[in-house]
Amino acid sequence: MKTLNRILLVVAVVFTATSCQEFLDVNENPNNPESVTPDLLLPTGLTGTAFANNNELNRFGSTVISVTAGAGGSPAAYDIYDIDGDDFGNQWRFELYGGALISFEEMIKSADAIGASAYSGIGKIMKAYAFALATDTWGDIPYSQALLGLENTQPVLDSQEDIYKGTDQIQSLFDLVREGIADLDAESTAVPGQDDVAYGGDLLSWKKAGYTLMLKMANTISVKEPALATSIINEVLQNDLILSNDEDLNINFGTSQGSYAPVHEWTNISTFAADLIISTRFVNLLQSKNDPRLPIFVTAPTGEFITIDNGFAGQRPLPQTSWSRFNTYVTGNGAGPVRLLTNFQRAFIMAESVVRLGIAGDANAFYQEGIRASMSLAGLTAAQIDQYFADNSDEVNLTGNVESDLEKILTQKYIAWTGNGIEQWTDWRRTGYPTLAPHQNAGGIDPNQRPLRAQYVSQEVARNPNFPNNIFSNIPVWWNE
Repeated sequence: MKTLNRILLVVAVVFTATSCQEFLDVNENPNNPESVTPDLLLPTGLTGTAFANNNELNRFGSTVISVTAGAGGSPAAYDIYDIDGDDFGNQWRFELYGGALISFEEMIKSADAIGASAYSGIGKIMKAYAFALATDTWGDIPYSQALLGLENTQPVLDSQEDIYKGTDQIQSLFDLVREGIADLDAESTAVPGQDDVAYGGDLLSWKKAGYTLMLKMANTISVKEPALATSIINEVLQNDLILSNDEDLNINFGTSQGSYAPVHEWTNISTFAADLIISTRFVNLLQSKNDPRLPIFVTAPTGEFITIDNGFAGQRPLPQTSWSRFNTYVTGNGAGPVRLLTNFQRAFIMAESVVRLGIAGDANAFYQEGIRASMSLAGLTAAQIDQYFADNSDEVNLTGNVESDLEKILTQKYIAWTGNGIEQWTDWRRTGYPTLAPHQNAGGIDPNQRPLRAQYVSQEVARNPNFPNNIFSNIPVWWNE
């Protein structure tokens, strides 16, 4: 198996790791909306989304984007751009379509049946998040005909453009979020409490997350569709956004065996711990910037950072216990958190939007806010952050040159997203920043191009004639064309 053989089953935040077992299907509905109430489906959907973000797609993204290096197993193949249709079957079938997405779909139906609009609102926001994750990874995907069970076992693939922009027949991701936010403002017969493992039932926080998700998605399409992105960003700026680290959309896992966040499991616990080591390139980048977050993000068991270069084919360092890995900022001793939407992300998006789109605001102030938010989240004190700014003026100030400033903003955002390889990979694909050198010994479909998408799952291509053949990893998705 080239992917982690772990499937998350969650009921009221109880996690159980199982072996790879094909008991779910993208077109099968594992829930009975007449017997499963929204309060049971909410934690399932939230933790399932975090699991999908943090598991094999994260190992893949972190490696192809030169944060980690593949020492064995699947990451060693990712490191030389070698991916195929067998890599992410679990992620497509179990974690997204047969996991988070069907949970939110059934939660919305169950909530609508009893007038629990608060649950419907959260479900629509998170359904949009999960669909965005899927389309950003694979491109065109089942969307408008997805999650229908036996009503449609061979759904069509909607174009990524239609998924983001919408048509007369297809609701856009942005409208799905707008609808969710409107539901949060409506009267509700039931509201979440402890079953909301993100915000504890704080609906204002969910509204902020919804608008921040719209900001993120507008940023994703901003190079391809600058006018639409500008309109949406100006819309969300009239509303509440995530404006502090305390408002981040995080999902926490547990600190005991069987409940860990995936990144902790594959970094420290399972046999997959031998697959990944921190990339020499990532350590060099942070050292070149005198970045005080380096020892917070990355371990140094021997007192020195023990790493390898991406694509390196020689002997791995020994002993394995000396390897530099993700530190507890990322793994949380098992708990994570898995960071889905963050304050630093919002600040860096605003800095980029001012520079790229001409959105009103001070790009340099947003840029510095993003750096400070990330450093504070990493545990640095205000005095330590101030000292870094005083000692590294060139790094923390923009120049007024558009391309130079975009590279600075996106490089700092890349550093801040340490531990979330999907976000790093998406930003690099759409902007080309940070500037990354090719990996050693690259091969795959195109040794001159790190992957621009995941290939469709072989099983889906074989049984659904609506899937195209041979959409390889060197073909950009719509917003990257």
